[in-house]
Amino acid sequence: MFNRNRCLQSAAAVASITLVAGCSVFSDGGPDSKDPIVVGTTSAPSTLDPAASWDQSWELFRNIYQTLLSYPDGATTPQPDAAEKCSFSQSNTVYTCELRDGLTFSNGNKLDAQAVKYSIDRIEKINVSTGPAGLLGSLDRVQALGDRQVVFHLNKPDATFPFVLATPGMSIVDPAEYPADKLRKDGKVLGSGPYNLQSYQEGKQAVLVGNKHYKGFADRKNNAVTIRYYQDSGALADDLRNKKLDLTFRGLAADDVIAFQGQGAKDIDLIEGPSIEIEYLVFNPKDPWVGKAAVRRAIAQLINRSEIAHRIYKDTVEPLYSMVPAGLTGHSTAFFDDFGDPSVTKAAKILSGAGIHQKVPLTLWYTTDRYGSATAKEFREIKRQLEASGLFTVTLQGRPWNKYVVGYQKGEYPVFGRGWSPDFPDADNFIAPFVGEQNAVGTPYASPRITNVLLPQSRRESDRAQVVKEFREAQSILADDARLLPLWQGKQYLAASADISGAERSLDPSAIMMMWDLSRKTSW
Repeated sequence: MFNRNRCLQSAAAVASITLVAGCSVFSDGGPDSKDPIVVGTTSAPSTLDPAASWDQSWELFRNIYQTLLSYPDGATTPQPDAAEKCSFSQSNTVYTCELRDGLTFSNGNKLDAQAVKYSIDRIEKINVSTGPAGLLGSLDRVQALGDRQVVFHLNKPDATFPFVLATPGMSIVDPAEYPADKLRKDGKVLGSGPYNLQSYQEGKQAVLVGNKHYKGFADRKNNAVTIRYYQDSGALADDLRNKKLDLTFRGLAADDVIAFQGQGAKDIDLIEGPSIEIEYLVFNPKDPWVGKAAVRRAIAQLINRSEIAHRIYKDTVEPLYSMVPAGLTGHSTAFFDDFGDPSVTKAAKILSGAGIHQKVPLTLWYTTDRYGSATAKEFREIKRQLEASGLFTVTLQGRPWNKYVVGYQKGEYPVFGRGWSPDFPDADNFIAPFVGEQNAVGTPYASPRITNVLLPQSRRESDRAQVVKEFREAQSILADDARLLPLWQGKQYLAASADISGAERSLDPSAIMMMWDLSRKTSW
């Protein structure tokens, strides 16, 4: 699952996507259109409770829950949603929001300052390992003043805090419906967002209908959206071609993207834009082999990102040499600077210099149903590259996402793959979530220079163009440690039926889909 006042040009590029295939002359249909918009994706939620999710469950949350701030169409910095206004005081250590008047949850219960405080306190109290509590490291306490004023007291200056509040992880829940000290387990949802969750089948389908109680900036262009979840990219694309879907979001295979680019399917528009989503490998320091820096550095020396991007993804992704993607202020090429081009000779020297003269056994884990069916092919390519060096023997293992998450949080995997959709489009969010005792990958990573010096320094500065030095040093530390290995940076592709309008403006700066922008076209 935010930004501050910098990086506007690059973030705007992320929010702006261009229609590259298909032309239709239509006018937008209004929310009176009765048929639901049907969206397909390979990215199913792992949970329905915001206190438990720091992953792509946020794509559903954005549409059914509400946050104090969010992103209106075209915005690259958070704007008030449940809040009417928010502001910093006392050198970025106190953040105050005043709520809109008359807010309610979809059941009619009052949404007031106490509900906001309850929701944030609940995240910290439950402190789920897979949840968003790690985003609240700078929060000291929350204060509710009357019905409409919420005051966040920070333990240190943090210019990124408004962006944290805009993440779906900070969704506001009804205190009467969500326990204060444990997760909700009945599979139901009660929010105040643009939609109500009418029904949900885990891993299969979510049915959204308009919430008549919603008060916020979202202007719904439809009355209902059905989201269908797929494990296979081919089935996703086939259902779009066969008009069983109106739109695909996440999970298109490279071959299908190329086919749609080449007009391989009639009446389908392909929408392409830049993305700051990344994929990377995580090394578990408790593993007897990859716990050794030399083994990790040898792998970093061997991985051929260009081959992965070209052979597996048909150049629909770009090689990435830092955890901070291109397009963000502070991006560097730290891994290329340290390791250069792939080299078996250099990798062998790294290992022999550490006294390692045998083939190193590795087990690489990946999720079978989260990022599309190309993931298995990608990991076979990584296996091929490492074994071709004669330095490694590799075993591949895969699990469905829900079980996969549990495994890496328990530290079961020596090496595993993860994707990262940013909480907010700033270099901070590609470094901070991965270091410290509690982080987004479940493997504690002590890096005092980053956590105690560089990040605090950067968060004092609202002008993000002024913190390039801090972020580049942090990236250099990450490359030297090689605890995380960036692989590629994505491009964003949506494929939509030609009678669907709004897809080109439906993604917020973190590439989360705002379903309310979608509508059906009607002829003039």
